[in-house]
Amino acid sequence: MIIQFIVCFLATLSFAIIFSAPKRQLIYCGLTGAAGWLVYLLLFHNNAGIAVANLAAAFTLTLMSRIFAALERHPVTVYLLAGIFPLVPGAGLRLGYARAGRIMDEMEQFAAKGAETIIIAGSIVFGIVFGFSLPQRIFNALPHMKLQQK
Repeated sequence: MIIQFIVCFLATLSFAIIFSAPKRQLIYCGLTGAAGWLVYLLLFHNNAGIAVANLAAAFTLTLMSRIFAALERHPVTVYLLAGIFPLVPGAGLRLGYARAGRIMDEMEQFAAKGAETIIIAGSIVFGIVFGFSLPQRIFNALPHMKLQQK
């Protein structure tokens, strides 16, 4: 699990570099993606189900993105777009399996993988929505708390 955390951190970091995230924010981008993936792994391997694991992971990385955005005074999307990267590719592969099932006239595989892709995408969306449903004033208070500690 530690290896997956490190690899996910590096993959998310690479993705952030490709999309020109500010250099000082790259570590935070990597941490966001790696933490989201860690939540996904912990829940999925403890039989929470793929939908719940994706929802919780997306919620976690949305919260982390909002926290980093407030502390570092950057847009949330800097961290969120890079952080969501580890959760999305699995859905793309499932869609590929769904297409293959359709081409080979295996309608059961097509329907199952297509439905699973939609469930995962919906879970990620709802995780982000729930993360943004928290009041902004919570996150606005974070920089002030950081200054008071110094």
